[in-house]
Amino acid sequence: MKWSKWLENWDMTSLKIKTPFLDMEWKPQDEDKTAAWELYVELLTRITTQSLSKDHGDEETALNSIFAIFSITRDVMKNNGRNCVEFTKIAIIVLNQVVRPFTAKWHNLSLKNAFEDPIKCREFRVELDELQKTLRIYSKMLADMAGVEDLTEIDNDEIQ
Repeated sequence: MKWSKWLENWDMTSLKIKTPFLDMEWKPQDEDKTAAWELYVELLTRITTQSLSKDHGDEETALNSIFAIFSITRDVMKNNGRNCVEFTKIAIIVLNQVVRPFTAKWHNLSLKNAFEDPIKCREFRVELDELQKTLRIYSKMLADMAGVEDLTEIDNDEIQ
């Protein structure tokens, strides 16, 4: 399967990726599967994929949890070595194109005390909700790469 088809299967074609990369074969190795599993577990157990009730939680803590995904992902890539190339390709793209714009914006605003303003807090939560939608897809992609059953929606209230 080509990368373009794999991304299309997950409705992630909005990611900006150069054509030669998209034409490459998508063949995860054991190291990719291990790395995908490790990050999948992190995403499933963080605010990255879990809802933040409007009456609970703290915006700054949520931002820090999302920011931590950068160092966690770097560690996963380093610990699994140079043979986790397929994982690394998608991880870098998601970090730089999906997560970084969110964390850069809100880190800067948090330094200006934005989380003391209820309007900014609501704005943060709306944008967090949008980010979570994409990161839920990403976690499902990681489950697929890891070859495990996806549990992203296991405790979603909408599931019957």
